[in-house]
Amino acid sequence: MASSASTNPAHAHFESFLQAQLCQDVLSSFQGLCGALGLEPGGGLPQYRKLKAQLNYWSAKSLWAKLDKRAEQPVYQQGRACARTKCLVVGAGPCGLRAAVELALLGARVVLVEKRTKFSRHNVLHLWPFTIHDLRALGAKKFYGRFCTGTLDHISIRQLQLLLLKVVLLLGVEIHWGVTFTGLQPPPKKGSGWRARLQPHPPAPLANYEFDVLISAAGGKFVPEGFTVREMRGKLAIGITVNFVNRRTVEETQVPEISGVARIYNQSFFQSLLKATGIDLENIVYYKDDTHYFVMTAKKQCLLRLGVLRQDWPEIDRLLGSANVVPEALQRFVRAAADFATNGKLGKLEFARDAHGRPDISAFDFTSMMRAESSARVQEKDGARLLLGLVGDCLVEPFWPLGTGVARGFLAAFDAAWMVKRWAEGAGPLEVLAERESLYQLLSQTSPENMHRNVAQYELDPATRYPTLNLRAVTPHQVQDLYDVMAKEPGRRPSDKPDAGKPATGTQEELLRWCREQTAGYPGVHVTDLSSSWADGRALCALVHRLRPGLLEPAELRGVGALEATAWALKVAEHELGIPPVLSAKAVVAGSDPLGLIAYLSHFHSTFKNTAHGPGGPEGPARQGFPGTSSAVLFLGKLQRTLQRPRAQENREDTGGKKPRLEGEAKTPSTEEPPVPESGVPPTPPSQHQEAGAGDLCALCGEHLYILERLCADGRFFHRSCFRCHTCEATLWPGGYRQHPEDGHFYCLQHLPQEGPEEDGGDQGPGSQDLPAAEEASMPSGPSPAVTPPEGTRAAPSPGQPTQPTRRLIRLSSPERQRLSSLQLTPEPELEPPPKPPRSCAALARQALEGSFVGWGMPVQSPQVLVATEEEQEQSASSSEEEEEEAAGETTALGSDMEQALVTLAKNSGTMSKYPTWQRTLLRRAREEEMKRFCKAQAVQRRLHEIETALGDLEAEGMKVELALRSQGGSPEQQNTLWMEQLLQLVQKKNSLLAEEAELMITVQELNLEEKQWHLDQELRGYLNQEGALKTPADRQAEEQLLKKLLDVVNQRDTLIRFQEELRLSELA
Repeated sequence: MASSASTNPAHAHFESFLQAQLCQDVLSSFQGLCGALGLEPGGGLPQYRKLKAQLNYWSAKSLWAKLDKRAEQPVYQQGRACARTKCLVVGAGPCGLRAAVELALLGARVVLVEKRTKFSRHNVLHLWPFTIHDLRALGAKKFYGRFCTGTLDHISIRQLQLLLLKVVLLLGVEIHWGVTFTGLQPPPKKGSGWRARLQPHPPAPLANYEFDVLISAAGGKFVPEGFTVREMRGKLAIGITVNFVNRRTVEETQVPEISGVARIYNQSFFQSLLKATGIDLENIVYYKDDTHYFVMTAKKQCLLRLGVLRQDWPEIDRLLGSANVVPEALQRFVRAAADFATNGKLGKLEFARDAHGRPDISAFDFTSMMRAESSARVQEKDGARLLLGLVGDCLVEPFWPLGTGVARGFLAAFDAAWMVKRWAEGAGPLEVLAERESLYQLLSQTSPENMHRNVAQYELDPATRYPTLNLRAVTPHQVQDLYDVMAKEPGRRPSDKPDAGKPATGTQEELLRWCREQTAGYPGVHVTDLSSSWADGRALCALVHRLRPGLLEPAELRGVGALEATAWALKVAEHELGIPPVLSAKAVVAGSDPLGLIAYLSHFHSTFKNTAHGPGGPEGPARQGFPGTSSAVLFLGKLQRTLQRPRAQENREDTGGKKPRLEGEAKTPSTEEPPVPESGVPPTPPSQHQEAGAGDLCALCGEHLYILERLCADGRFFHRSCFRCHTCEATLWPGGYRQHPEDGHFYCLQHLPQEGPEEDGGDQGPGSQDLPAAEEASMPSGPSPAVTPPEGTRAAPSPGQPTQPTRRLIRLSSPERQRLSSLQLTPEPELEPPPKPPRSCAALARQALEGSFVGWGMPVQSPQVLVATEEEQEQSASSSEEEEEEAAGETTALGSDMEQALVTLAKNSGTMSKYPTWQRTLLRRAREEEMKRFCKAQAVQRRLHEIETALGDLEAEGMKVELALRSQGGSPEQQNTLWMEQLLQLVQKKNSLLAEEAELMITVQELNLEEKQWHLDQELRGYLNQEGALKTPADRQAEEQLLKKLLDVVNQRDTLIRFQEELRLSELA
């Protein structure tokens, strides 16, 4: 190669071009190459063909073979599909460059403008399998020899931009650097075309360039005029990225990466991190590439406590502004977090430098994610049509923990190029837009699991990528507002239309009519209104009986008081129908909260209005999947009652039958007066609105509760913002908290105080509780005459029960608590066991290998499964050169015992030559599983935060509407009706969000149980692998305890699986 390069200057320029690692070096070497060959850069596919003809030595031929294989796909029509199309691409990020590649292969003339002059972003991107194959097919290994070697599935942004830049230059794309796109310039007269407004001083050919397609890939901060962007807001989320110098020493290569570990399923790791360093994180990721790259989500209070942030500002820009961030403290913060996550094996951490020569570390806000309402538009003036498309971050800002940015960005680039092809074929504007929006609907749902498995078959045609493709999902009629003819008055966007014309989803009259129909035929029940007709409790019992026959016969209500009957109906509705109360039984009977009663009944209506019920309907207990019922809400309700039941029983045994504090009110939705708030919190006197509405008070803060603010837990009502863990102040979700019987506070399971030394001191994570059996009956007993002991008396102990001294609750003042917390009551740090690291890829690979064994250590079948899997993954037919490079790439060690087991398996099967392939397969599987679990957890957590934010907005809006209704004196009847409809719509939105939240919490339970089962399984295998003669009695006892815990967790997971199967079958029915 050296002699060839020395005799032919063009060959030397080409080799420099292939190996260049800086943007300026790539451009200068390509300029020299074109000069040596007498070519002009930016000449499109004709330039590419001339390069091929003149560079025909072996090194160039291997690259041409790859590019030709792509260009010869029928969809490109030999580069003639878009030969008359002129395109402008804005932005040289990975997505803009990838779109430019496809447009060039279609034969379009492509001009790309980029405001930067170099690539300097070290941050690392996760790659899906199809993106790895796609980049390999474009010659990525020729440009960057370390591309995805071994088990690597990521690349730095800078390296990805460099290799795509080389491809677009070879394909004849014209690139202009240091040019900023500021907007569109409409045709000045008929017969002319669209141009771009550019700054600072574009060359004349570029300023006069007329195009008919604009592809914007300029990032989330720039979206072309005309596109509407929707904000998806969650809780405050502060991300931190940092890059450390990678010296590529042997020690550094052996440090395992962390594809992602999240607090939502591995709380013990983050508790250990907090205890060791004071750093409180939600998640952390570590990749090795050109740098050691870490990205994490930090909690604001932790950053303030450690001095990273100077002051707490409500404005995000001010909170994370350079004036409020202490650089030295931020550097100490990320060093400590990275050192802990890697067990200090990276040695001295030196910061990489950014484009300005500063340490490459940044704190950013991803509280709000932007998403364009549409992916394309068409503008027309004087007969000149312009097709506009969005790709990359300006289409959908990625949620970084999911690792979906570049994958979905590439998919959007392919879809946009397909749109341009259809445009060039002469399809009508509305037809093109409808197809593009149909594809856009699929984008947010895509994952490696729900796309076509054979990535080698992917082409520009979307049918090769999406299994469930429907290009007619959006009709041309639905996208008319995306076609803007500037000669006419712009039409109103659907999002701009006022809401006044929307039909009401549930008016008060419709609700009353439905209630009459459901309670018709019951003796003594006559529903004439939504207030006094429900005061005796019979109407509510009739409604529940109609929806759940068999629990109580109407005849049994004789002699039962109104308060007891109402309380029973509220409890059954919550336990068996998944409808939590929003008002107390006392308020229903007294008729003091008519708005609350209407909101409560509207929940029945919205849930069951499409379900046919009759008095002689099917009997039997309600099940998950009962028509109309929120299955997840029911399941979590049973789970929460299962959690509270053992605590209540233990407490009754402890106190000799004395009713614990705050326990009595937990039986039924508070039929007594609201409890007195905690000492130290002065009760707030009720306002005029409170007295008028006789509203409930929050059991914690004592403030008034508006209808949409009410959250019922254990029979009492709270503000959602008040219902938090007493220790960490985290939001409490159903199935993830307990009330402590001694102090009466609520805690998340992670921080629940232990009641005594006899309790198991194991991890109290969210997966450590017992789940209710699928067939568990949680029906409350029927109403019976209430027997309440006189106030101030103590319940007598049952005969034969030993009396125990009662415990006195000690209340400490704030100074006393502070002094107590400062006492050194913990053992010395060196005496504590080291924290458990997050599950590594090597550990997951061990799990994948052991999956091929029966029991522990006994092979069950020949290793053809591994071979078949590897052949399926490698059927993309990489060159032999790439296979050798991949085999020599960095891999994560499996561990000596696993290496030996795999070698033995290969020897016994006579396929030792396949050992390296099997090793890569196991590690690749492990990395995919680790990333899949992390992405699933982060998607759930993000959506939970979005729901919490949306509920807060609904509460604020509902408070305004409720105040207007309660002070409606003098308002027109039409206005009051409109307010009532708005309130019912808000209640329905809230109920839908709560149902979705419950479904997400089921997924959280599943992740926690999976993680706990894995840890128990690993501990148990350690004992099972010991020789029986060497086991001590303590070892045998520990083994039995672990086995019992493992069986419990397996049973709990089985319960979840059965629940999900019932839910799936109910949805199919």
